[in-house]
Amino acid sequence: MRKTMKQAVAVSLISAMALSLAACGGSSNSAETTAAEAAETTAEAAAASEEETTAGEPAAAEGLTVNTTDPITITMSWWGGDARHEATMAAVEAFMEKYPNITVEMQYAAWSGWEDKMSAAFATGTAPDVNQINWNWITSFSSDGSAFYDLNKVSDILDLTQFSESVLNDCTVANELQGVPISMTGRIFYWNKTTFDQAGLETPATLADLMAAGSVFQEKLGDDYYPLAMNELDRTIFMVFYLESKYGKPWVENNELQYTAEEIQDGLSFIKSLEDAHVIPTIRTLASDGADSLDKNPKWMEGKYAGIFEWDSSANKFHDALNEGQEFVVGEELPDMGDYQGGFSKVSMCFAISETTEHPAECAALINFLLNEEEGVKLMGSERGIPASAAALKICEDNNLLDPLVAEANAKVMDYVSFPLDPKFEAAALKNTDGVYYDVQAGLSYGDYDVETAADVLVEGIEDVLSK
Repeated sequence: MRKTMKQAVAVSLISAMALSLAACGGSSNSAETTAAEAAETTAEAAAASEEETTAGEPAAAEGLTVNTTDPITITMSWWGGDARHEATMAAVEAFMEKYPNITVEMQYAAWSGWEDKMSAAFATGTAPDVNQINWNWITSFSSDGSAFYDLNKVSDILDLTQFSESVLNDCTVANELQGVPISMTGRIFYWNKTTFDQAGLETPATLADLMAAGSVFQEKLGDDYYPLAMNELDRTIFMVFYLESKYGKPWVENNELQYTAEEIQDGLSFIKSLEDAHVIPTIRTLASDGADSLDKNPKWMEGKYAGIFEWDSSANKFHDALNEGQEFVVGEELPDMGDYQGGFSKVSMCFAISETTEHPAECAALINFLLNEEEGVKLMGSERGIPASAAALKICEDNNLLDPLVAEANAKVMDYVSFPLDPKFEAAALKNTDGVYYDVQAGLSYGDYDVETAADVLVEGIEDVLSK
């Protein structure tokens, strides 16, 4: 049975809190308790009790209305590839035709460097009004609700009933709905069938198939051919899939790492065995390729790297990067890694409104148009994955708008993986190129760390992030 993780919101009550704060659903300031405060009246105690009862309830819609007459300008940001840019721009243009008084200024780029740029914008209060965000940005940038607007307040404009309670809970932090999920995603294998055909092999259906393919590629195709390529983050995620499959417990639960140093050594040894068996190239080899990402790596484009382990929503990016004549297929999760169905799914990305916006109603109307309304949904399609909105999913299914590669990959992921993902797994201090995952996996690959040292560095880095 698939496990789920409920997010709890801790509320600290100070007995001396003023009555005027009793109905406030936001964050409260701490105050030092004094002897006088210990003698609060019965009425004040009752007010505090009432606050405790209501603090966990979502904010009510504020009755805002969309301005359809006065000139208004809002800004919107996202990252992605060309196909996502084109689909989003077309949908935003359609929104502006529906609301001719609203101008949407669009900011977009590729992923490289985007998170650092947005981190600075959120910290300084200069972010655009509407933003495509990674799910973990809510906890990274707005654990107190200071960066993103509570979407419950515009629920009479943005139809939240189209989303399951569980995915909305995943986006609720500090008792505020800080993002609305666009799609759910997980990792799956993609294979270049053409290269496997050249090696005389079927694409791998099991870990045993994958391990055996390394030597065949080397002998039949050459030293620069590999059945799979993985960067440092890919290796860390695959290691977690392996460990969860073998040991049957989530990576992190209740803000605590669930694996011992010895178990993590097992996982790192597994990753090292992939290099040793010529299944994946070393980090040194990948670095010498000179590409920012695998989809831009000539060895992927021409089929020398015949497999990747990527998000289901990224299928088209890697498919489109292949040279003509290469056959791209969606693989399977590997069932022989252990007795459990390891791996996780997560909210792929969200749309969020900046807390600093001056036009929350118009921003909510834009998001609703893109995620729930037929015209916007048709133009957006599945460029950000299989829609989390029930309305959007039906529109896409009825109009054959779901990309078959993305739909196949997403279905396979969601049918298999069974563990939750802690949002801090993707904290910048861990997953960025200067983060712990890259340090550990590169250090192990280059030989700077042995397995024991690499495991210690990884445990220390993760526990440091979890403690904050």
